[in-house]
Amino acid sequence: MDFDDLIVERPGTAGAPADRPDKHFYEGAVMLAYAMHLLRTEPVREVRIHPDGQHAQQVDFLGWLEKRGFGRVAAARMPFAGTFEDAEGRRVIIHPRSGVSDVTADANGVAIEAECKGGAIATRHPGRLSRLHKGLCEIVGRLMMKPPGSRLVAVMPKTEVTLRVGRKLAPRCAAAGIRIALVDPRGAVDDVEA
Repeated sequence: MDFDDLIVERPGTAGAPADRPDKHFYEGAVMLAYAMHLLRTEPVREVRIHPDGQHAQQVDFLGWLEKRGFGRVAAARMPFAGTFEDAEGRRVIIHPRSGVSDVTADANGVAIEAECKGGAIATRHPGRLSRLHKGLCEIVGRLMMKPPGSRLVAVMPKTEVTLRVGRKLAPRCAAAGIRIALVDPRGAVDDVEA
């Protein structure tokens, strides 16, 4: 799949030219892209996404899934939550729930748990780009606390920063059973090899 609506442009940081907006790849969009990746590439028929209210303010989960042919078959308390199914019977369950990984699935008895982080991927503000570095380190640390037995994946937007940091972390992450996956602005997912 090739997604053209994962990135949001916002006015540039102070002092930036008006024709160079900041580009944001919000965490909710990273979750959606990775969930679609799992449905495409793994023996998975159902993926669960666990966003919070802030993610729902930044990303229209319902509209995004409907645009991809996923209709709501069961509603939930939150207006952005529910069970969505496509014509092939694949399901995406949006269920806000703290304490669980952002994206989860079961692939032939192997639990997949992905922690996701988003952020500004194009900006003239260096502090915002350094947050990508910190974000990747944060989600790797969060995955280190998970009990063994699941396939653990740290998922971030693909940028020069995350690619550089991911390559440094990959060998140690692999030793701990953690994979690093980077999502490009069109939704393609690349694994960072150890």
